[in-house]
Amino acid sequence: MANLAAEKTFPVTHSDAEWRKILSPEQYQVLRHHATERPGSCALNYEKRAGTFSCAGCGQELFKSVRKFESGTGWPSFNDPVPGAVETTEDRSLGMSRTEVHCARCGGHLGHVFPDGPPPTGLRYCMNGVAMNFKPE
Repeated sequence: MANLAAEKTFPVTHSDAEWRKILSPEQYQVLRHHATERPGSCALNYEKRAGTFSCAGCGQELFKSVRKFESGTGWPSFNDPVPGAVETTEDRSLGMSRTEVHCARCGGHLGHVFPDGPPPTGLRYCMNGVAMNFKPE
């Protein structure tokens, strides 16, 4: 997959060495190298409190808990991001075509969006929990 950060300048940028200092090793692999955490491995998948999910790389608010739902996939799933918080690109890795979701502020890889979610949007933003932080209301 192409390195999105190399193709576009985002409001929040850091050198590779700086990202390694800012992020945990797992966050670095997911956010900067498009890795995927093991399903069911992140506590945010089970988070039920009211609050906001934000990018672990830059703090950008991404999703409100009222938009979170249980998808049964093992990853936190949402049906609608905070307006302007995320951007998408085509992901043709692994021999298939998917829509990658990344943070609009730092370009960090968050997960993918699929057209099999609940109303009202019909979308399922399937996010890596390690790529986000949670702030309860």
